[in-house]
Amino acid sequence: MASQLKVDTLTGVTTAGSIVVTGEGNSTTTSLQQGLAKCWINFTGITTTAARDSFNVSSLTDGGTGVTTVNINNDMANANYSGYYFTNANTGTSAGEFNNQHAGGFGSFATGSCQAVAYTDSAVVDSYQNLLGTFGDLA
Repeated sequence: MASQLKVDTLTGVTTAGSIVVTGEGNSTTTSLQQGLAKCWINFTGITTTAARDSFNVSSLTDGGTGVTTVNINNDMANANYSGYYFTNANTGTSAGEFNNQHAGGFGSFATGSCQAVAYTDSAVVDSYQNLLGTFGDLA
């Protein structure tokens, strides 16, 4: 018989913010908090830099062609966190206009922000579809 647990808050017994989940095979454990994205955003960098949807992001700062600073609402504990940034092959103004291959990388990390840079093999470029997230400890 399947069970269902409904709660509004999970709190660790030993440490309130520390919950360990038993992994596959029952031989390892994973810290639940370390595996959660601390912020994420889907944004456009064409014409106007704007968020489509986000979590724990207070604003975006357009740093010029292809450069966007993502301002984190609740700061990270330090600037040594990890993350991802993907940008698609698109410099058009809608999701169906794919016309250039882009790559994405982080320009800088700070506790309250990170910088996303979209580029081709020869230049920094604006891009329509940008996906970014961070992982690590919150302050």
